[in-house]
Amino acid sequence: MKKFASTKKRLAVIVVAAVLMLGGGIAYAYWSSTGTGTGSATTGTSVVFTITSTAPTGGLLTPGGPTDSVTFTVINTGTGTQNLSLIKVSVAASGGAPWTSVAGCSASDYTVGTPAITYGQIAPAGTLTGTVSIQMLNLASNQDACKSATVPLYFVAS
Repeated sequence: MKKFASTKKRLAVIVVAAVLMLGGGIAYAYWSSTGTGTGSATTGTSVVFTITSTAPTGGLLTPGGPTDSVTFTVINTGTGTQNLSLIKVSVAASGGAPWTSVAGCSASDYTVGTPAITYGQIAPAGTLTGTVSIQMLNLASNQDACKSATVPLYFVAS
């Protein structure tokens, strides 16, 4: 019986040693913690649209005569999508200053129609194209000053 007891003891020691080696020998330790932090990113800004136009189609303007059509293109030169919601076109000098030809012809001798364009978002380097009409009015006064005049169109986009 002594042999049986010592075999049991040895077996128990072996089992305990095996458990300690396998289970107890692999231990994990860690600290728990909390924390906060900050970061940032910088956004750009909008850029002005570029607007170009083509030569009018329809012939020369005359008092009460035919209407010309001018095609224009709005270009987004920015790096992000921008929204085009309005185009205004007028007979005006550069920068929107009132226009009068050297001979005395003025913006009041002409009428500009409502621009035809589908408004909306323009992708970076993208374009939207539209048209606008211009016509010379038939006024009750002498309009000889408008003969051979080059009538400037001024576009404003927003």
